Amino acid sequence: MRYEDMIRKQVTDPVFPQCPIRNVLSRIGDRWSLLTLLALQDTDKPLRFKELYKTIPGVSQKMLASTLRELEADDLVDRTAYTEIPPRVEYSLTDRGKSLMPLLNQLVEWSLDNMSEIVASRERYAGGEA
Repeated sequence: MRYEDMIRKQVTDPVFPQCPIRNVLSRIGDRWSLLTLLALQDTDKPLRFKELYKTIPGVSQKMLASTLRELEADDLVDRTAYTEIPPRVEYSLTDRGKSLMPLLNQLVEWSLDNMSEIVASRERYAGGEA
């Protein structure tokens, strides 16, 4: 993805255009970014594309490549290409990516702690009990 395309994908709030949270949430809140970041966090070594691909069920290679480019553009993921035959490329979290992970881990923990109650609330709401 070209830089110009990434700029066009940025989300800005018409009422609060200087508020960065919408843009950050649009990046980490998409379908694959959070899973990609969590997969990279769960290893003590950089991962090659195929290794990373195997750890994220349901992602296509095209979507993973696009997600990695966007995370790399935001300096959350580092891509290291080695001049070997065959070529080798590895991905890891940057310092910025690592600094984000405690916050994302808290969100994951909160979700796990509250999901059953949220599902029950949704069912009550859909049943007209709310």
